[in-house]
Amino acid sequence: MSTETVTISRLGAQGDGIAHTQDGPLYVPFALAGETVAVARIKSHGTIMSITTASPDRQEPACRHFGPDGVNGTCGGCVLQHLKDDPYHAFKRILVIEALQAKGLTPVVDDLVIARPGERRRVTLAARRTEKDLLLGFNQAESHHIVAIEECPIAVPGIVARLGTIRAIGKAAAANAEPFRITVLETLSGLDIAIEGLKAVSDRQRRATIDAVLAERGVARVSVNGEALVEPQKPQLDFGGVKVSPPPAAFTQATKPAEDAMAELVLAEVGKAKRIADLFAGSGTFSLRLARIGRVHAVESEDKALKALDLAARGAQGLKPVTTEKRDLFRRPLTPQDLKVYDAVVFDPPRAGAEAQVKELARSSVKKLVAVSCNPLTLARDLALLVEGGYRITRVTPIDQFLWSSHVEVVATLEK
Repeated sequence: MSTETVTISRLGAQGDGIAHTQDGPLYVPFALAGETVAVARIKSHGTIMSITTASPDRQEPACRHFGPDGVNGTCGGCVLQHLKDDPYHAFKRILVIEALQAKGLTPVVDDLVIARPGERRRVTLAARRTEKDLLLGFNQAESHHIVAIEECPIAVPGIVARLGTIRAIGKAAAANAEPFRITVLETLSGLDIAIEGLKAVSDRQRRATIDAVLAERGVARVSVNGEALVEPQKPQLDFGGVKVSPPPAAFTQATKPAEDAMAELVLAEVGKAKRIADLFAGSGTFSLRLARIGRVHAVESEDKALKALDLAARGAQGLKPVTTEKRDLFRRPLTPQDLKVYDAVVFDPPRAGAEAQVKELARSSVKKLVAVSCNPLTLARDLALLVEGGYRITRVTPIDQFLWSSHVEVVATLEK
């Protein structure tokens, strides 16, 4: 380890400050562009010891768990609480612009659709049982150390107010000190708590967990490793006026405002399409909204999510027909022959993107495409393939679904 003073030239894609030194780039968490900082250096990683010149863009962090004055924060849930709003919003937009430029794409990128504190309805907490209680919080950055939290400014108040309840349920489910995860989703009918990573749950732990749930209010369901353990009320989400009960531990958009913003962009581009394919459809975030416009074919590899979508569609009024298909689009993408009946295609893949499916879309005759992505790098790769296949990018909108992180959601629209 060595100590040196460096000047930060810019923020990197992960939110770290980057200083250019004789020994190559030095990555300094919690440092901002233009700052001069004294750091303890280990290879290419620097830890701030003191700030000689602070950036005018630096601000007091919103959360006591983030760290003193936004330096060397302890909780690993956020990385950019110390950056003022305007430069923070610009940083998120630049992530998208640079990812596209790296693939030779230069479309106009809209201003960021901003996120606000208290909007995250889905959070994943780290947990570990101790002798007397349950350690519940977030892992410190690049560490397995769990920082216990008593507040979380990004989470909806309904989750923060029930941290004690979540802790009691997790403590009941855990038999030993092995770390595990608790994903909490706020639904219309209460919290949907998914416990994952426990190697074995005995009958004793199951009974204790059920008792802990029944002793509390505001919990709709608790599942362990994907299996529903107790469900006082069926968890429900509202997808554009259609009530859906997602399966345990199912993927859902992290915030309702971001979901609504994405859906608005999707619906606007699809317009009056009569036949629509929704690929990587999940439990119907977009499918059920799109079914108010035209006939929808929803394709998804997860059987339980697809069944939840189908059940919701059958129980809703005012929708055009919705068909479903269980299919692994990574291994067996829809072909141009499959796609020729559709006026529009929406696809919202995982972080890895949809390269195999996009290659087929690029060869298709579908007039309108909407790409939704949580990873600008794989999105840029996929868009470049579509442009090469004859599509034109008509709009790119970054959406800040993950406040104070280095992640950004993007909706891109294309026409043949």
